[in-house]
Amino acid sequence: MKKRLLEVLGTALLLQSGIQSAFAQVPLSEATLEGDEIIETVYGNIELEHNFITKGEQELFDIMDFQRASQAYIWSTPIVSMKTWGLQEDKAYDVAGLENFVVLKSLKEKRGIVTGNLTTPYIFTFSNLKDGAVKLEYPKGMTAGGFLDLWQRPVADLGLTGPDKGKGGTYIICGPNDDPKNYEGQADFTVQSETNNFFIGLRILEADPKAEENFKKSLKLGRVGSGLKEATFAEDKDIEWSATAPRGLAYWETLHTIINEEPVREQDKAWIAMLKPLGVEIGKPFNPTKRQKEILAKGGNMGELMLRNLQTNPRFSTPYWEGTNWYKSFDFNIPQSNEMMVYLDERAVWYYEAVSSTKGMVEPSPGYGQIYMTSKRDENGELLRADKTYKLHVPADVPVDQFWSVTLYSENTRRPYDNGGGEISDVGINSRRTDVTYNEDGSIDLYIGAECPKGVNPANYLKTIGNDGWFIYFRLYAPREAFFNKSFQLSDWEVVTTGLSK
Repeated sequence: MKKRLLEVLGTALLLQSGIQSAFAQVPLSEATLEGDEIIETVYGNIELEHNFITKGEQELFDIMDFQRASQAYIWSTPIVSMKTWGLQEDKAYDVAGLENFVVLKSLKEKRGIVTGNLTTPYIFTFSNLKDGAVKLEYPKGMTAGGFLDLWQRPVADLGLTGPDKGKGGTYIICGPNDDPKNYEGQADFTVQSETNNFFIGLRILEADPKAEENFKKSLKLGRVGSGLKEATFAEDKDIEWSATAPRGLAYWETLHTIINEEPVREQDKAWIAMLKPLGVEIGKPFNPTKRQKEILAKGGNMGELMLRNLQTNPRFSTPYWEGTNWYKSFDFNIPQSNEMMVYLDERAVWYYEAVSSTKGMVEPSPGYGQIYMTSKRDENGELLRADKTYKLHVPADVPVDQFWSVTLYSENTRRPYDNGGGEISDVGINSRRTDVTYNEDGSIDLYIGAECPKGVNPANYLKTIGNDGWFIYFRLYAPREAFFNKSFQLSDWEVVTTGLSK
């Protein structure tokens, strides 16, 4: 009997050994995905038996949804950022409604806008084309602006870079389900938006305050067929607000609102399908389960980390000036696509870091549009820090027909930097200022960092605080040929190690 028991036990051990040897454990890169296999992944082991998944089913669903959420964040960044801007601006300034514009001038007002320009007044309104096409009577003058859709694509420029060429004119903008042919002969220019949500934004480029007042008196708009009304302007509010896209569940709630307001473009259908298992669905309320909430939170954070990495290390681009760390913004075209692809990463990085685009911004040429240069590393290739001080040498005769400016931004919010100052001059320097000090040869040295070096004019210095990492935009308005042929060039940031009190 004892001998028989030993034989049975031995047979069982052999069988068990055979089963174990059949289940080879391999890393994912070496998996055959055939027969019996234990596959090692960063998310845990996945087991196959007779080609079927016998362990790891839920883990695979979690991986799939997490990856989709991360990539959906990148895809949706332009529209969530734009929608957030409109919602928060309307809330802060009570300007909801077609004819209601907000005028932003003070630091508090402009600090709400992601990478807002601090040199010229902003005039904005957000509205919707679902209730019908809109007609705009646009005044003549030195202005730069445009109609934008929710993807932040310019539907048409306005002013100097638009078809009116600064001479003014009438525009009709119709929605995605409308037909521009319905409005032939009713305006000087007729354009169509691919989204119902749309935006009108502009800057007055003349320094004379009378130019702004004359413009505002002449701006009119209304629904086609209902007559035009004089625009109203909310101004001098000096309200602190934020247009930075939210993190966490609020991001996805905003995206859910958008996809239920807009028609789905052909190029976006796959993304809509990927959002559905995440609880972000067209025609259904946003009520994610506990599991979906966790995945959306993790996926959103990972998506933002991916964009922040691309923003700092743009692998799709190279520095504009060889041997420096300076990049020219806009690595995509106005449609944000070509015959082969959508500029997915390129546009996401810009609209994570900034808002809006016009033809003059995307396709500048000598004497036309604006240039945005940015750098996030010093002369040693090290990332800029808030606890150090740096010098930027700007050569004489910056090639612009209008002006140049430097604006300091927070890497966290991407909005104008909050260093405790209350004036535009606390976070921005431009060539129109008369209080800055130039060198004898006409060049100028600008300082940014934790301390103003001894002997430096405070007007040439912008302060950073704590661990709030920063970057700047060096803007050139109406750039000249010297920028395009690269005979003009900025040097990298120089780390200031002497002349500080510490």
